[in-house]
Parts: sequence; structure tokens; C-alpha cells
Amino acid sequence: MGAILNLVERNLHEVRVDADRMLFHIPSSSLFATDEVTGGIIDALRQESCSSEDLVQRLSGRFAGQDVNETLRELIALEVVSDGSPLTPEIGLKKVERTALNTVVLNVNTGCNLSCTYCYKEDLDKPSEGKRMGIETAENSVEMLLRESPDEERYSVVFFGGEPLSNRPLIEHMVDYCERRFAEEGKQVEFIMTTNATLLTEEIIDYLNAHRFGLSVSIDGPKTVHDRNRITVGGQGTYDVVRRKVDLLLSRYRSRPVGARVTLTRGITDVETIWNHLFNELGFAEVGFAPVTSGDMADYNLTGEELVEVFANMKALGRRYLEAALEHRNIGFSNLHQLITDIHEGHKKALPCGAGLKMLAVDHKGELNLCHRFTGSSMPTFGNVHTGVKQVELNDFLSQRLDRTNTGCDTCRIRNLCSGGCYHESYARYGDPTHPTYHYCELMRDWVDFGIEVYSRIMAANPAFISSYITPRKEH
Repeated sequence: MGAILNLVERNLHEVRVDADRMLFHIPSSSLFATDEVTGGIIDALRQESCSSEDLVQRLSGRFAGQDVNETLRELIALEVVSDGSPLTPEIGLKKVERTALNTVVLNVNTGCNLSCTYCYKEDLDKPSEGKRMGIETAENSVEMLLRESPDEERYSVVFFGGEPLSNRPLIEHMVDYCERRFAEEGKQVEFIMTTNATLLTEEIIDYLNAHRFGLSVSIDGPKTVHDRNRITVGGQGTYDVVRRKVDLLLSRYRSRPVGARVTLTRGITDVETIWNHLFNELGFAEVGFAPVTSGDMADYNLTGEELVEVFANMKALGRRYLEAALEHRNIGFSNLHQLITDIHEGHKKALPCGAGLKMLAVDHKGELNLCHRFTGSSMPTFGNVHTGVKQVELNDFLSQRLDRTNTGCDTCRIRNLCSGGCYHESYARYGDPTHPTYHYCELMRDWVDFGIEVYSRIMAANPAFISSYITPRKEH
């Protein structure tokens, strides 16, 4: 009698797309169309565990024994079926030994000329009180990056605030410094910035264009939506000025696509209308949505019902994305576009993002924070640009999040796509950045299933969309 075979439910998830059964292989984030033999084996083992001989016997009326055995070997190799052999640890790595930093976020000014009601920045100041990063701290940030991770080919320097353009002299100094320093090391560098657009001029736009900045503009949608929260220090809405500046930016900026970043707060759930305004009327290349559920000011957090509504509306926009993809058009819905990229490339994330692992954020004092959201928070920092990274503490922190023992993530089907969720979201909601973001697990699982369905339909009807619009993203 052979070994008893069992289905390893924690490693597989099925999504039905019309008559097709799609098998999402959880350990590798890979998607397979389930053929009849595979489906037959899964169904049979779901009913009852048995030996391979018994399985061949049970399926003999439908499939040849050789086909069953061949498919079985593949499923055992994928660890979807177990023959009793020990399973590979899902994340062979239970501990982070070394980070490979390639990105530094410079918080160039805590001051901002706006006073957005929902702003999560813990260190935000009025323009007159802004703490500006000095040249020495900024240069040391870059030297630390090169010192800590000398073997990377490509590095990113991100300018953040407040409003980063309110410290324009530092940005221009650092662009010159970086282009010289990285060239000396034979390395590539790219510059990234998120801006509220209010300080843009033709001259600044042309400068950013000449240095190929990756730009995102914070804008929340049409005037009625945007002016609810994105206001000046004096309380005035900013849509009209932002709209003028965005028109100027998009008419002159040629080096890279410009994206819009939308913050969804209480009372704002109409994803499609916002997307339509920003993509079709203003002409942004991409629109990304960030729902606020755990901000410091509870009045601005989406309610549970509103969050459900937001995900339903994101799926409605996702259906428009699918319709366009089948006509070989990309409508720039970056949340779904990123999910499809992850599924297509089989991204398997042990940790939710690059914070601490590939990226650190530097505040005006040179302290190293997990990401830009933590600057000014009470969470301990991980060293200083002058003295270096506290590697032991950083590795211990990341290892804590890596260990999924006794968490809901341990067997969750999206554990390698979501990886427990945003550290700052966990910190704001639970007071612990290593705590998984349980408050929207079910919605995220449903969103990933939706992404699998959209991806499957694109692959079946217009796979050229993937090679035209998904694969080239790597090159930006």
C-alpha cells in the first residue's frame, strides 16, 4: 500500500472564471488553468484522502492511470498534494540577516503650504515653522546608501515633505550631488517626488523634466471632492490652483508618465467619478487610491460600511479596466494594474513592502525611519545617517513581521501578496507595526480574487495587453 495522499489546502486556492477553474498556487503566487485531470484529483482528495493506487482506481472511469500519475507527480512537486514528505518551509527565511537598501526618502521640509485635514504626517508644520533638512544631512543620506549597499546597480532618491518644493534649493543641490556621486560609482540613480503641485512653475517643470523625475501629484478628484479636505492654512479650497498647475504640468512634462494619488476619507467613496475626472478630463497617466482607515483623526477614517463601498466601487472601475484591456487600452487604474503585475510576475512577498528592507526615510535630523509615514512618530528610529543603520534592531523588527506563527497570515490565501498589510496602518490602529491589518482581510481576499479573474480573462482574450502594458513597467 502506497503513502496516503492529502490535499494541502493552505497552498491552493481556486477561482472560477465562467466554466474555467483557475488554480492559484499560493507559495509561488502563480496562476494555472486547471485541466480536467487536476480538477478530478483535487475533487477526489477533497472527498477523502487515499493512496495513489486507490486514486488511480477511483478516477479510472474518467482518466488513464498514466495521466493521473503524471499530474499527481506535478501536484506533489508543487506541494498542492502531500504524500507525507515534509513540506518546504514557505518562507525559507525566518530571519532577515541583511537588508539591501536601494532607496532613501529625504523628508526635505516638515513645512507645507497646505493644511489638508486628514494629513497623516506626524511631523507636519505650517510653512513658517517647517524644519528643513540641511545639505550635510542630505549628502550623508546618500553616502549612507552607498556605504550600506554598495552592490546595487540602481538607486532611487525620493523627495518628500510637507511639500518638498518648499525646499527647492536642497532638491537642486542634491540632484547635482547625486548625478555626480552615482556616476563616479558607475551606478544609476532616479529621482522621485510627490507634490501637491501648488508651487509648480514652467521653470520648475522643465527642470524636473530634464532630470526625469518620477512624479506623483496629490489630488483628490473634482473640485467638490478635492476642496473638502485639501485646503490652505487659511482654510481655502485649493482645487482651482492645483487644476491650473496640473494643466501646465501635463502639457509640458514629457520624460515620464505622471500619476495622481487620491486619498479616500469619510464620505468619499465614488472611485469611478474621481478616476474619470483625473484620467479622462485632466489627463493623468495613472490614478491610485489610498483608503484611510486608521488615521490619527478618527473623524476622517472611512467607516466599515464605507470601506466595503470603496472596494465595491474599485471592482466596478476594475470591470471598466477589463473592458478597456480587451480593446487593448490601459485606463491607468494603478491599484488593479499593480495587482495584475504581481500575479503575472508571480511576486511572492515575504514582507508587505520595501520599508526597512530596501528603503529607509530620513528626517530633518538625519534619523532613519521605517518609511516616510513614520517620520516624527514616537516609534524608535533605526540609526542615523551620520552613524549608520542599526542593522541588528532593523533585522529583528523585520524578522518579527516575517514570522507568521500564530497569526491569521499563516494559512491565509493572499499571505504572499498582502503579507500582513501596511506597517503604519498597523501602528496607527493597533499601536504595533508588526501586527497584521486584520480589519480588512476579507475585503483584500475578495479584491485579490477579483484581480485573478480579471487577469485570467485578459490572458484568455487579449494576452498582448500584458506584454504591452504590464511587462514594460519594469523598465521605468
